[in-house]
Amino acid sequence: MPESSVPKYQIKIRFEVEGVVERADVVGAVFGQTEGLFGPEMNLHELQKNWKVGRIDIRLESKNGRTHGEVIIPMSTDMSTAAVIAAAIENIDKVGPCGARFQLDKIEDVRALKRKYIAERAKEIMKQWASKTSSESTEILKEVTESTKPARITAFGKEKLPAGPGVYTSNDVYVVEGRADVLMFLKAGIENVVAVEGTKVPESIKRLSKEKKITAVLDGDRGGELIEKELRQVAELQKVLHAPVGKEVEDLTTEEIIQLVKPEGRRIVKPAMATPTAAAQPTEEAAEKKPAEVAAVAAPPARPAPPVPKLPAPLVTKIKDVYKSIDGTLESVILDAKMKPIVQIPVNQLVEQLSKQKNAKTVVFDGIITQRLVDASESVGVKTLVGHRVGDISKKPADIAIATFEQLGI
Repeated sequence: MPESSVPKYQIKIRFEVEGVVERADVVGAVFGQTEGLFGPEMNLHELQKNWKVGRIDIRLESKNGRTHGEVIIPMSTDMSTAAVIAAAIENIDKVGPCGARFQLDKIEDVRALKRKYIAERAKEIMKQWASKTSSESTEILKEVTESTKPARITAFGKEKLPAGPGVYTSNDVYVVEGRADVLMFLKAGIENVVAVEGTKVPESIKRLSKEKKITAVLDGDRGGELIEKELRQVAELQKVLHAPVGKEVEDLTTEEIIQLVKPEGRRIVKPAMATPTAAAQPTEEAAEKKPAEVAAVAAPPARPAPPVPKLPAPLVTKIKDVYKSIDGTLESVILDAKMKPIVQIPVNQLVEQLSKQKNAKTVVFDGIITQRLVDASESVGVKTLVGHRVGDISKKPADIAIATFEQLGI
């Protein structure tokens, strides 16, 4: 088919006939009553032969003794020719024996429609690939962040002493006074550490000193001196280090801790792949402690957080479960009134999909809560929004609870 046959315009003309007619009657009227008006160059038959006019589509319906419908004509001519043809068809006043009225509805630029479709499709492609790229970037950032997070505190021995995971794998172990000291060592990246938790040295520390090289790192006060005496009596020590006079180990910065132990040539141990024995496995209580607890020891006081919305306990539990499945995925989950998942979709489709979810009551998603999302949620009756952060919300509906994962202790 020649290139000129590609439609440029599409004429749409509505008609109404005072009687019941068939499609063939309308076709006859269109060709018959426009023929010869402007010469062969404007004749519909000739234009079709020359691929200037495509197949004419006629849609009609008869009701109560009248017929109405639409004539659709694709054309590859210039705009002026299309306009003349449209005006000629508007001039038709009869279909068969019945009076009729034809009225131009519109002339569409088919190329403009294609451009619009292409633009919309391009947006979809960009969203899909941007989401994929963003997910990959998020994963990379997550991996990098995880590599710098302090190890979680664990438990050692039958006394369940606070310790770092390196206590099981390193030949050199630091013994400190309390849990806060262990947390500071972990923050400094030193994981081969365990606390005595009091002035009386536990049996587990005594046995450990016979198996590994022990360095005591104690406070620079009277209490540190007493623990040193006790340790020297019941355990085998390689070295004893003290914080500066009047200071406690937990008051030191991570740099000061590293400088304190560095001259002794001790190794700073990273987690080993070996699995500790069943007796040395971390306790459930210790495993629940989060890395954020480590940072809290030396970090300056944070700003007071915004008030935490009062959410039902079962809902908070459900949100925590959902968080585990979507964190770092750029996904969102919509729950109904019974806290059952309705749908899980990418974050970039959330606002659009919300309008289709009439039973949505809670939205949990891996993203930032925006005014646009709040407005979309209000329109369908969502009652709870939970995300990583809250953006600039200038208009917050009173009946929507907005919370972050951090506020809910996740």
